[in-house]
Order: sequence, then structure tokens, then C-alpha cells
Amino acid sequence: MKINYLLSTLLLFTLFGCSQRKSVDGIYRLHWGEKDGFQVWIVDGYKVRHKIYQEYLYGGNEQRYPFTPVGEIWIDHAISCEEFDLTLAHELNERHLMAKFGWTYDQAHDSSLSLEQVMRKKYAAVCKAHELRLPPVSPSDYSNRKEIPGIADSIRLENIYRLPAGEVDGIKVWIVDGFMVRKNIFPDFGFSGNDQAYHFIPKGEIWIDGSISCEETGYSIVAEQVERAQMALGKPFGEAYEAGIAKVLNLRKNMEFRIGQHPPLQIPDSLNRARGVIDPAEK
Repeated sequence: MKINYLLSTLLLFTLFGCSQRKSVDGIYRLHWGEKDGFQVWIVDGYKVRHKIYQEYLYGGNEQRYPFTPVGEIWIDHAISCEEFDLTLAHELNERHLMAKFGWTYDQAHDSSLSLEQVMRKKYAAVCKAHELRLPPVSPSDYSNRKEIPGIADSIRLENIYRLPAGEVDGIKVWIVDGFMVRKNIFPDFGFSGNDQAYHFIPKGEIWIDGSISCEETGYSIVAEQVERAQMALGKPFGEAYEAGIAKVLNLRKNMEFRIGQHPPLQIPDSLNRARGVIDPAEK
């Protein structure tokens, strides 16, 4: 009787237990927004590799990785903000080619790499042209403090800009080379800044260091936006800085709530596809 019971239990486990999809939590970190009809999520790449698929890199879409929910694009939180826009374009293009034409992953991936190269060259040209148009700037902060001994009072910006990152309330956001800023202009440049706090940032601009995580980019932009607005009203830097930090803290709390509302992530048996599955909606 005991043997028969054990065999029955094992059979039931095989038929029902193993067929159940595994649920994984702690993957989502930040909802970036919507792009081309897809919800873009920044996810914990380490946890994806540890709990789901160890070869996961950069980002993903449901055509390549069936564990990515339909209608979502994932970006690894370890990606720098300088690479985010390129990675997002890569994933959208790759997904489109696999879903519309049934391309293989290798074909769609190579096409997306070519798209990245076009974008990189375009950004380089835009940044170079922007620098050539700018007047000389002072390598100092809001208190007129300079940090590099012997540096001239007026310098030209060169090899600083990496790519444009949009506009908020009429203020242009640029991804910049933070290493070059700290090396040649102001060593205490702390990963982001605005034209009210730093005289070397041209009027009407916010700078984001290209080395920070894409997960922090939106928060950094908001912090700089608030700080800049406060300083423009005459508030001292310290007070304006704290206002920016307080705003970001609220945003982080709201994001935690939104992540908590996301349906549990169900992991299918098949973790990747070599060829796209044509989506009727793409026709």
C-alpha cells in the first residue's frame, strides 16, 4: 500500500507539479514609460541571470525571450544611461523584425546592431555641431569656485557631449562624458548638474553623466530640474539641492508601489527563441 501511494504521489507531481510555471519576483525595478506601444521596464539583470536565464544581457523582448511578458521591453538596470537609448532602439527593432517577418534572432540582432551604429554616428555629429556653436564658458560653480589650479577663466567645451536626451520644461538634457568633465573642467562634478549650479553648463541645459545607470537617469533629471528651478527663484544651492532630493524620494516610493501592482512574472519552459513567431497584429 505504501509503495502504491508513493507511486501515485509521484505521478500526480509529474502531471501537475512540474507542469506549473515557475513564478519569479523582484525582477522589476523601474517603469521607464511607453515607446511604440510597448511598456518599457528597467529590470534587475543580475536576478534575471540568476533566477531565469544566465545568458541574459542588455535587454530583451518577448520574441527572443518568451519569459518577457507580451507588450513589454526589458532593459538591464546595469546599462549606462549613455547606452539606454541605443539598447531600447535595438530591442524594438529586433522584436519588430522577428514578429513581422519571422526573422531569425541572429538576423534581427545583426540588423539592430547596424541600427545602433547609424544612431551612434548621428549622435556624434549632433554633439560636435553643438559644441562648435557654444561660446566659451567659465570652469566654475555657482559660488565662482574653480577646482583646477591654473585653469583659464574661460574655456571651450570639447569632447564633452555624448548624446541628446530630450527636453523637460524647455530645458535641454544632454548625456555628457563625466570623466572628461572631472578631468578637464571641474573635478567635483557629481554625475549630474544644471546651468544654475555650474557656470560651465550652457544656459538652458541639464547634464547627466553617461556613466550612471539608466535606472537613475530619470531621477537625476528630476532632481536637477527641481534644483535648477529653485535656484532660478533665488534659493541657495543647499536648499535647492535638498528640494530635489525630497522630490526624488517621493518618486522612488511611488515607483515601489507601481512595481508592487505588476502581475507576478510567470516563467515558461522555453526561455529563448531562435526564430520569430509572426504576430498577426504586425501585418
